[in-house]
Amino acid sequence: MFDHSDLSALQSRSLKMQGHIRRQTFSPESEKILRRFSSWEVAELILGVNQNTFRGKLAADPTFPAGNVEEDGRQRWFTLEEVNEMRRRMKVGRKSLMPKRPEGRAIRAAVANFKGGAGKSTVALHFAHAAALDGYRVLAIDFDPQATLSHSMGLTDVSEDHTVWGIMVRDLERQTAAQNDAPVAAESGRSVPRRELPASITEMGLGGLRAGDFIKPTAWPTIDIVPSCANSAFVEFASAQYRQLNPEWSFFAALDRWLDALPDDAYDIILFDCPPAIGYQSMNAVFAADVLWIPSGPGYWEYDSTTSFIGQLAEALEDLAEGFPAGNPKLPKAFADIRFLLTRYEPGNELHRAMFDAFRQVWGERVAEHPVELTRAVEQSGRFLSSIYEIDYRDMTRATWRRARDSFDRAYGEFRDGLLAVWEDLE
Repeated sequence: MFDHSDLSALQSRSLKMQGHIRRQTFSPESEKILRRFSSWEVAELILGVNQNTFRGKLAADPTFPAGNVEEDGRQRWFTLEEVNEMRRRMKVGRKSLMPKRPEGRAIRAAVANFKGGAGKSTVALHFAHAAALDGYRVLAIDFDPQATLSHSMGLTDVSEDHTVWGIMVRDLERQTAAQNDAPVAAESGRSVPRRELPASITEMGLGGLRAGDFIKPTAWPTIDIVPSCANSAFVEFASAQYRQLNPEWSFFAALDRWLDALPDDAYDIILFDCPPAIGYQSMNAVFAADVLWIPSGPGYWEYDSTTSFIGQLAEALEDLAEGFPAGNPKLPKAFADIRFLLTRYEPGNELHRAMFDAFRQVWGERVAEHPVELTRAVEQSGRFLSSIYEIDYRDMTRATWRRARDSFDRAYGEFRDGLLAVWEDLE
């Protein structure tokens, strides 16, 4: 027989292995460090400038970052901070190299599907890194207790108080206090009974935290994250209890309210990595999102699961619109865009091609034109908790690395263009 003590012992053994893996994956201090980028990458793959033009710009202005020259002397290597300085200052044909950024707040994109292994965290990680290389400031929010995105971003020692669960507890405290200060509900005209939260909640001190206290930096200078951890899994149980403490609390809008408290110009793109379930956390992400991207593998069972997911999501959103406390005027929930993205796709696989056609026959233009291909480089990046953008192309054949990068570049380009198409119309 196995009880909780046996499970704890198994976890303890696993934590020791996690430490070993971190030492092998990250720096000796268990800290993830972003690599430098070669002048070839900076010119052609990041800034989109001809190499000769790029070298000419550097030679003409000695105040531009010089980068580091390695022993072979053939390439200069630049940090992302140096790349961004060049992006801000350099012009080609009088044209700025800064990315297009509509006025107003950041656009929010949720990557969601309740099918495990659909590639949600992989897609969120690569889209975040590609957007950073594109010049955007990114906030990633990890809703998944498996914390794959957080670990891939280099965060491993995370307290559950500073996850989405902490944001929801903070919101519960603040919303309850606001309701207690308003004896008459303006919308219904009826009195709202005073709610008293137990000391187990109020004494955590989360209600007094600032919005930015939940945000952590990553190895990427223009990417921050609200991380997750295994202990945050109990948010589903805790949220059900919290709703009983205050039935008037619109728990599904907690993250939306928290994001509204951030300065409009703090970030450009906010990415949600959702858990493989429809629950309190995932519905907070969905409710706060402007656009929804749904990754799916190219097999029949993935297609079947994705069909079930959008059906259950539709029912949940209908319930939110009709049967939950208001607390937020953005009902019924509507997305500016919805896309389905095939992942782990093999162009030479006849079944994969047939399923891609099936997806497009059913959902038409909602299906992303460029699937994420399965390559050895993508598999390797997953093993080492890194994106293809973080892997040095010298660690494998350049053709293998370039194929994987091209696949994600195409998928990200479609993602970015879709965001820009609806960004300016955000309220």
